Amino acid sequence: MEDIPREDVQTKSHGDNVTREIDVEEKSSMEVDEIRVGAGAAVAYEASQIPIPLDLYPAAHELPPRPPPANECNYSHFYAIDVGKEYHDQYVFRHHNGLCVIGLASTHAAFMIDTELTGVDYNVGKTSRAEIKAVGKRKKNAQVLESNSVLCKVLAGETFFLIRCCVRGTLLEVNNRLIKESHLISQRPDTEGYIAIMMPRPEDWKKAQASLLTKDQYRERRGILCS
Repeated sequence: MEDIPREDVQTKSHGDNVTREIDVEEKSSMEVDEIRVGAGAAVAYEASQIPIPLDLYPAAHELPPRPPPANECNYSHFYAIDVGKEYHDQYVFRHHNGLCVIGLASTHAAFMIDTELTGVDYNVGKTSRAEIKAVGKRKKNAQVLESNSVLCKVLAGETFFLIRCCVRGTLLEVNNRLIKESHLISQRPDTEGYIAIMMPRPEDWKKAQASLLTKDQYRERRGILCS
């Protein structure tokens, strides 16, 4: 007796002719999988043959010697020179959210004397600036200061330098680390050695910006060569 292909075998089920297609379905499924695998391999092969433009990657000699620090990427740099006295130069680094970081510029007179900076005194008003810290969204306990208001005294032996706000705004916090780590002012003035953080209103900032110098203008005025 001849073997009958399973796909041609018929059986009775509740009076209906039902064709058994188990093997046929398995065969079809295998063929589909083979087609998919073949198509995937073809796509992968074609993709591997697509040339990648070399200009997407910078040349090694075009890369900076080091990544730019955060205060260069996230802040716009402004400067106030001769604040109150000659060479009392300060910086105002403005974040895109409006916050302003206040500190001593590299050409400040405090860095030109032979005496080492020995401390910072925030006790310059009715209450110590070090005790003021804004809290919550409404900036409770915050104090509004004028552009010429004194933030602190930087001490160098018997000499001291008054550091001013440079912008009118709300004093959010001062850098209390400087009280015990005054060396940060001279060693890292642009980062950990900042003096205070303020938040001017948009209209106050617009007025202050008109009197400040950009980074290029500051360098030109002080004869600083670009590195």
